[in-house]
Amino acid sequence: MATGLQVGKDWRQKYLWYAVQTRAKSEHIAAASLSRNEGIEVYCPRLKFQRQTRRGRVWFTEALFPGYIFARFMAATHMRAVSYGTAVTRVLQLGNRYASVPDSAIDQIREQMGGGDTRRLEASAKVGEEVEITTGPLQGMTATVTGLMQGKQRVKLLIEFLGRVSEAELSVHDVQSDRVPQQRFALG
Repeated sequence: MATGLQVGKDWRQKYLWYAVQTRAKSEHIAAASLSRNEGIEVYCPRLKFQRQTRRGRVWFTEALFPGYIFARFMAATHMRAVSYGTAVTRVLQLGNRYASVPDSAIDQIREQMGGGDTRRLEASAKVGEEVEITTGPLQGMTATVTGLMQGKQRVKLLIEFLGRVSEAELSVHDVQSDRVPQQRFALG
């Protein structure tokens, strides 16, 4: 199958990985609840990153796959417990059969996550990238990075303001790349 999901004849008699849909922003709650059940292995990959807020730079943790976690269990024995688990909305199905996720796909995700459940993303601007200014009088404006000053933790920017293009220098913490919070991993 092109999706990597499998629907097999003996799906009820084996321990298989399944994609479990959760309530919005409740992946960690569903994972903690399901992991308390004997015979159910849970994997909830998450990203940790900083974002500028009115309070300053704040760390956020979000699910790599918003609204989904992975659970490995024997369907015949544990499907009911998983389906009615805290913060769980359903187990993913293809037609009227539960769709399993290959072990190799889970292994690949774990490898890309560095072997853990949470991967920390560092904010980093690159030359030529468009960023948003997150603090100061230019807050909300977009600019293009023209240079990096590693020792000073600063970036050089080109900003278009009042019909003129000007160069500015700001702390790397005062700009945010759109790609950092939305970074996701490809599965194949």
